[in-house]
Amino acid sequence: MQDKPMTGWRHSLAAYTDRRVLRVLALGFSSGLPLLLTYSTLSAWLATAGVRLAAIGAFALVGTAYALKFLWSPLIDRLPPPLPLGRRRGWGITIQIALMAATIALGLCDPKRNLTLMGVLALLVAFLSASQDIVIDAWRIEILPLDLQGPGAGMIQTGYRIGMLVAGAGALAIAARAGWFASYATMAALLAVGMLVFLFGPEPRVRAETSDGGRSHGWSAARAWLSTAVLGPFADFMRQPFWPLILVIIVDYKVGEGMTGVMSTPLYIALGFTLNEIAVVSKIFGFFAIVLGALLGGVVTARFGLVRSLVLCGVLQALGNLFFVLQAVGGHRISYLALCVVAEQITGGMAGTALVTYISSLCSPAFTATQYALLASLAVLGRTIIGSTGGALSEAIGWVPFFVLTTVASLPALLLLVWIDRRSATQSDPPRAVASLAGERNL
Repeated sequence: MQDKPMTGWRHSLAAYTDRRVLRVLALGFSSGLPLLLTYSTLSAWLATAGVRLAAIGAFALVGTAYALKFLWSPLIDRLPPPLPLGRRRGWGITIQIALMAATIALGLCDPKRNLTLMGVLALLVAFLSASQDIVIDAWRIEILPLDLQGPGAGMIQTGYRIGMLVAGAGALAIAARAGWFASYATMAALLAVGMLVFLFGPEPRVRAETSDGGRSHGWSAARAWLSTAVLGPFADFMRQPFWPLILVIIVDYKVGEGMTGVMSTPLYIALGFTLNEIAVVSKIFGFFAIVLGALLGGVVTARFGLVRSLVLCGVLQALGNLFFVLQAVGGHRISYLALCVVAEQITGGMAGTALVTYISSLCSPAFTATQYALLASLAVLGRTIIGSTGGALSEAIGWVPFFVLTTVASLPALLLLVWIDRRSATQSDPPRAVASLAGERNL
């Protein structure tokens, strides 16, 4: 009797050695690498070149491409790629070639002479990076079977964090020794890691829905394409039972984490921690903690199934926020700071993996790229908008009540998950995510 649980846990851990899951790790690395090249790393370059602070701040606007990627995801979902290597591989390699070229071009610029051109190229890199994310997420969802979706979600986040670390600390270290062009050229070369996956990996065997555009012409063909590519993903999703409640779950699931993320550093500063103390603890403990949390989330999802894992990881994420209460009461203690950072990152990483798996399970094979991009954007939107109220709330009610509030902020999502799961057990047409748990849909 005692061997069965251990066997289950070993099986869940063994999922990370699957070749398909390891490919997802490489794609996650390529996904995370370009982000900081148009954000903090680029800001450091501009600052060392003596660019005005106002101009440096304006460069942050290029990041809106990541929030708006769902707008052009239908094109990647429906249009044939320039390279005839399959719907996902063809688009993936095409975008990555363009991304490598744009990154090298950005590295060739001189901030003192080509600031406007740098802005254009930074926007292009961000656009291509967001487009790459669309393809990578679709490929991951379509290539992995149901039992590997959780580990795949853990791997994509782990690779993403490693890519960000390389493009952050790694790029700065190279720039300090060999200059900014060498730094950006090296980052461009490292993007080949993901390209190798698309070159030598398989094309998902998923047939996209087609319209009658091939049998019609002119405006009729345009309307048919619009109906399939743009309206089709929404109509398909809205066929699911409880779809409005599912959207509430996606928006609310990580709201508590979003609120704490905005106000954690102000709390540390208010308690007397120096920026150096915060940075050292966050870098040393935070990186490894969130990677561990992401991988643990994949194991838990593979072991317990989607709904149970969502609830379990959601509860742990909420409890992780209570460590901020301990920090607020305990005051300036480095040990508390380390404990707070580790608890937040591990539980947040676990919940992040569970949520990525859940969103992946909601996507139809015919509209994977569009639906995932849209639902993921909703998750970020909820966390950002509601999280932005953290400053006013903490100022009005105080630190301890505020962090207690963040603990229960995601409770509606967890209650809705349990309610939908129980209702779906008595229905013949459960939501797609629940149906996939029963083996009724093979991703």
